[in-house]
Amino acid sequence: MRALGFYVFYGFIWLFTLLPLKVQNGFSWLLFLGVYHIIGYRRKIVMMNLRKAFPEKSEKQILKIAKGYYLHMCDELIEAFQLIHFTRKSILKRMKIKNPEVIQEYYNQNRSIALVFGHYGNWEWLACLPLAIPHKCMAIYSPLKNPYFDRMMINLRSKFGVHVVPTNRVLQEMMNFHKGGERFLTLFLGDQRPAKRHVQYWTRFLNQDTGVFLGVEKISKKLNHVVVYARFQKVKRGYYELEFVPLYENPGETKPYEITEKHLAMLEADIIQKPDYWLWSHRRWRSKKPAHIA
Repeated sequence: MRALGFYVFYGFIWLFTLLPLKVQNGFSWLLFLGVYHIIGYRRKIVMMNLRKAFPEKSEKQILKIAKGYYLHMCDELIEAFQLIHFTRKSILKRMKIKNPEVIQEYYNQNRSIALVFGHYGNWEWLACLPLAIPHKCMAIYSPLKNPYFDRMMINLRSKFGVHVVPTNRVLQEMMNFHKGGERFLTLFLGDQRPAKRHVQYWTRFLNQDTGVFLGVEKISKKLNHVVVYARFQKVKRGYYELEFVPLYENPGETKPYEITEKHLAMLEADIIQKPDYWLWSHRRWRSKKPAHIA
């Protein structure tokens, strides 16, 4: 039954993403009306997150951000499936990489890279990176329960050459690349929510106590990888710009938690500047900071 449901869904998406962009954008508006106004998908969570993150904003301002977020979420959902038909030319037209020479220079220096980003903009389109940079690219993912959708997402993310690795094999794969002398770039989602028992560090993020992983910091120090932040800008619907911002070339020289605080501060600044494009419907702050931690 799961297989039948998947193939019906995939067939519809395959045909739908052949339609002109204007038609897809029109459908995104209809999806927005349904998700926001009729279903009210996670509206309580979105509004709660926004109010806590921006206590200085009026209710009118919060509502405006929420509506902007829901429209972007619907756009992003459709954009993710556009990878089915994207060619090299079409995706690089819509995802402009502003300064690929930054990554090229580190490649020339025989340096590997930890590229950190957040649930901001359209992170799924980072699948195009192998088309624009010389490094081998590795993306970390958590397998989906449905094996058919899991395979579909792996195929989409690896379409242009990204090496997709489940979380339980990341360190092994990185060590294999490292020992083999490969220059590679690893994609890290820096704002993932760990389960409470897996929280490695507590910080302040968007005006709230936030538990985080320390993977970027620990791995970059262990393997001496350059830490680079990926900054997204949404130019217009269906078009983005990506800028590489070097953070640390010598991570081993940093203080404890310095790298983590830095990349989260970069993401927070981007969110504050244009909050519509972050993942507000996520239960990011479900885990509460224990009372005994200062």
